[in-house]
Amino acid sequence: MPELVCGDDPEPSERTPAGPLFVPVRPGPAGCAARLFRTPLGDRTAVAFTSARRLAGTLGPDQPWIRLAEPALRALTAPLGVTTVTVDPTFSAPAPVPAAPSIPHLVFRVTEGSTR
Repeated sequence: MPELVCGDDPEPSERTPAGPLFVPVRPGPAGCAARLFRTPLGDRTAVAFTSARRLAGTLGPDQPWIRLAEPALRALTAPLGVTTVTVDPTFSAPAPVPAAPSIPHLVFRVTEGSTR
């Protein structure tokens, strides 16, 4: 059986996206910082997208981003103990909304002669 050379290999040996990715960021004390997310199992992960359109479709059009290659994103998050990078996540939970009070605030007015 002939050995496949890299150029003839139908599947790339590494499954990493080619080129810079779109990485969501948030304001930080020294400029911007990569946003970290949670996987469905609760582990922390860095997230990146292969297009600005995919990022906006998942996180909204107002989400700021920067372009980073995957190795640079890994190097940025590794000191924080984050070793996973999720590319093009298809699901994200909605942003939390303030909880409504569990007991509605009722106003009672007592008038003379009232039995209640």
